[in-house]
Amino acid sequence: MDNLIDWFYGQMVGFLGNFFAIMGDMGVELFELDWVQAIVLFFSQLGWALFGVSLVVSGFEFGIEYSTGRGNLQQTALNAVKGFLAVSLFTTVPVRLYSLSVSLQGMFSRGLTGYGTSVGTIGERIIEDLNSVESLTDMMGAPNFGLDVLTSSIMLLFCIIMMAYAVVKIFFANLKRGGILLIQIAVGSLYMFSVPRGYVDGFVQWIKQVIGLCLTAFLQSTILVAGLMAFRQHALLGLGLMLSAGEVPRIAGTFGLDTTTRANIMSAVYTAQAAVNTTKTVAAAVKK
Repeated sequence: MDNLIDWFYGQMVGFLGNFFAIMGDMGVELFELDWVQAIVLFFSQLGWALFGVSLVVSGFEFGIEYSTGRGNLQQTALNAVKGFLAVSLFTTVPVRLYSLSVSLQGMFSRGLTGYGTSVGTIGERIIEDLNSVESLTDMMGAPNFGLDVLTSSIMLLFCIIMMAYAVVKIFFANLKRGGILLIQIAVGSLYMFSVPRGYVDGFVQWIKQVIGLCLTAFLQSTILVAGLMAFRQHALLGLGLMLSAGEVPRIAGTFGLDTTTRANIMSAVYTAQAAVNTTKTVAAAVKK
């Protein structure tokens, strides 16, 4: 009976983990839609246009610095190479990295829960356990589903509410993650003006946000599934793991992997304003 309960509980939790993996795959499939590909193509072309303008501006800046004896051709060429790599990859690498994190999350969930294990496998496990039983005393020492700490109906209700809160919070976080990645790709195009000129701090922060988004997609669902599995034997420990899954974005932000788009958008706006002002200055200087 214990083996059957473990199998049935693992299948339920595994279904939840697989459901979150399917939601993550929906975020990846979002970028296969025609209108989304058109949006990504537009911002890709915008990034290339800003990259071209930035090369012209960096050439003027190099000429001005060279006339004063401070020009560095090697650094200017290196910045141009960095800008070329950035503008070539900023629309594809985030999607591939997000797809990898979602697939890894699904694999870890299946490994933790044993999702997809057949009834025949659990039958073989039951037979092995029965063969190892030497007396009725061994059979009387069966576990009690790990809920011995729940001594009252109020405590049980509290655990159910906390479990539902953790699952719903991760559900809505997974639901909007594909759209956030699309916004980050759109915002990333505005940094293509500053990278070839050597100003890479904003773009590095953008890279950290993409990595933080993918890391959160992997860790949140994995820790939630691990908490649900731990709840089987240790109710309060599993509940703590489930609630800690919602703190992954905040902890990632503490270490520089902020998954919000607020600061990134403001930085990109300032970069775009600097691009417009610099372009106007260069155009006015060429006319003179």
